[in-house]
Amino acid sequence: MKLWDKGYDIDQKIQAFTIGQDNILDLQIAKYDVQASQAHARMLVKIGMITEGEGTLLIEQLDKINDVIHKGNFIIEDGVEDVHSQIEKMLIAHLGDTGKKIHLGRSRNDQVLIALRLYFRAELASIIELAKQAVEVFLDAAEEHRDLLIPGYTHMQVAMVSSAGMWLSAFAEAILDDIDYVKGIIRTIDRNPLGTAAGYGSSIPLDRAHTTEDLDMEGICVNPINAQLGRGKTELLVAHGITAMALSLNKLAMDVCLFSNENYKVFSLPVEYTTGSSIMPHKKNPDVFELMRARSNHLLALPSQISSMISNLTTGYHRDYQLIKELIFPALSQMKVLLDLTIHCIPQLIWHKSQVYDDKYKYLWSVELVNEYVKEGLSFRDAYQKVGLAIERGEYEPPKELDHAHIGSVGNLGLDLLRERLAMI
Repeated sequence: MKLWDKGYDIDQKIQAFTIGQDNILDLQIAKYDVQASQAHARMLVKIGMITEGEGTLLIEQLDKINDVIHKGNFIIEDGVEDVHSQIEKMLIAHLGDTGKKIHLGRSRNDQVLIALRLYFRAELASIIELAKQAVEVFLDAAEEHRDLLIPGYTHMQVAMVSSAGMWLSAFAEAILDDIDYVKGIIRTIDRNPLGTAAGYGSSIPLDRAHTTEDLDMEGICVNPINAQLGRGKTELLVAHGITAMALSLNKLAMDVCLFSNENYKVFSLPVEYTTGSSIMPHKKNPDVFELMRARSNHLLALPSQISSMISNLTTGYHRDYQLIKELIFPALSQMKVLLDLTIHCIPQLIWHKSQVYDDKYKYLWSVELVNEYVKEGLSFRDAYQKVGLAIERGEYEPPKELDHAHIGSVGNLGLDLLRERLAMI
């Protein structure tokens, strides 16, 4: 079955190519097509295009289809083009002519648009919930290890004294920033395209405000052409949200691989979280974080991949858009996997005794010595040159104490401020 069926058969090779992976990927948006179809049916009753009895039958049958979906028994049958066609076929099979009325005032274009937007809204909300858990994990670990001093690096060279608490809470705040970004994306895409039909509206007197309120959406996609322009752009915005979070986790994964190295020994992974070598019996490899690094790198390419698909297209629908699902659907799932692994692994890091007092890290303290001279009355530039000259002459002796008090410093991580921010999400 095809929603555009005109009574002729399409070539089987062409049909297989044009359907692509829709019969698999569309299973993920089935419940959202049902949700939108029920809102559409209620609106059709309100404007008098179908009777209350017909609306009740449609909604009840859609509830039954939804039960099949939730039980995992929903399939898109062979020869059926997509989820939208499958659901309409099931309605017609049970309700006859009444089932055919569900498409009144709709095009498959706005049907796809609304199902995707509802799906993206739910998926991003799910990602936010996992991200909030990750922030909590980082903050708890930062509190536990707040006083453990570790080396800080710039250019991958020894830089200044840091702490486990500072490193951990950095990722807490980074993910809080990512959450704010994703929330902004949700607000942008949470607009109702239902009723825009094929991109030029409908002569049916649709009540678009009614379906918008029914679906609890932020507002209406007012212009039908712009609603179609949103196809691809919506996915691009979602991809940018995924990318922001993937970049944070990418840096985390690289740091874990580096800091768990025997030459750094900041922390270790539990043996159960590592893999071995087939030839070197001592090896405990951080494969999980290496794969997190690689998978997050893969996600970082997502906006470019989508941009290459949607550029140079005129207004209106193009079949090119169909292929974006093959990129964005797995990416959303992968983002949730990476966050779940982060939540699982970070509390298990085995932190080692501070090494910042070892001679190899003595230059970590150079800025502390500069600041000591400044507090004694020397200008910063003169103090900087004095310490630099002492280092060159081999006369430098590092201090052994820190006196950091400003918000965000080693001595005042500001974890309470980050927790307050998390509580407001």
